[in-house]
Amino acid sequence: MRTMEQELEALQLRKNAFALHNFYEMETLELDHAACRLDIRPESLNPYGMVHGGSLYALADETAGTAAHSDGRHYVTQSGSLNFLDNRSRGVIRAEARVRHRGRSTVLVEVEIHSEDGSLLASGTFTYFHVDKKRMEERAAE
Repeated sequence: MRTMEQELEALQLRKNAFALHNFYEMETLELDHAACRLDIRPESLNPYGMVHGGSLYALADETAGTAAHSDGRHYVTQSGSLNFLDNRSRGVIRAEARVRHRGRSTVLVEVEIHSEDGSLLASGTFTYFHVDKKRMEERAAE
């Protein structure tokens, strides 16, 4: 199993194209914990000028998934639930995720998204399913 430093380096080198496209940036990665940020940009906004709900959901999933992967294994999202509580039109928002349970095949992760002033914008849970990396790569090549 890789060390946390090696995993962080690998994640940074791979540069998740989806996260890059959505301007998400990883700030913290520790065993069972991850934090990501979004510097709100015009591309992040919905027609009302607030961060798009899909962007908030994807940020939560990205951050929670990173926390799940912190054990060095490979996972895909099995389910996710996010409660939208508030929103912002500018500034920085941060998602923080912590693993609450690791089983043999699933991981339960809680995630919260906060604004710069500390306001809770969203809160939720995600479940990830352990997958075989080689099999997933084969399926992607089909």
